[in-house]
Amino acid sequence: MKKIVREENNNETELWFNWLTRKLNSYEPFKDFALGQDPIDVAEKFIEVNSLDISDIFDKFDDEDKDTLEQFQKLTECEWHVFRILKKQLEFRNNVTFVDFKKK
Repeated sequence: MKKIVREENNNETELWFNWLTRKLNSYEPFKDFALGQDPIDVAEKFIEVNSLDISDIFDKFDDEDKDTLEQFQKLTECEWHVFRILKKQLEFRNNVTFVDFKKK
C-alpha cells in the first residue's frame, strides 16, 4: 500500500486509512446527531466536506488499497453487529424480572 495523502502545508505523506481515521475522529458527528440527523446523512456530509481529498486519494488507489478498503468495511460491519447484539442483550436483561421463590 502506498503512502498517498499529502498535507497542504507539509511535505510528509501518510497512508490513506490513517488520514481517514484522523479525519473521522476530528469530525464530531454527535453535533449533527443532536440536530436530529441520521447516521447516513452525517456520513454523506463527511464525504461532501472531504470530497476533494477523497477524490485525490481515489486517483492513486491500487488493487491493494481496494482490498484494504473492503476489509475495513467488513470489520466495521462486524463491529456494528457486535454493538447491535450487545444492545439487544442489555435490553433483554433489563426486561427480565427475577423472582425469589424462597421469599413468602
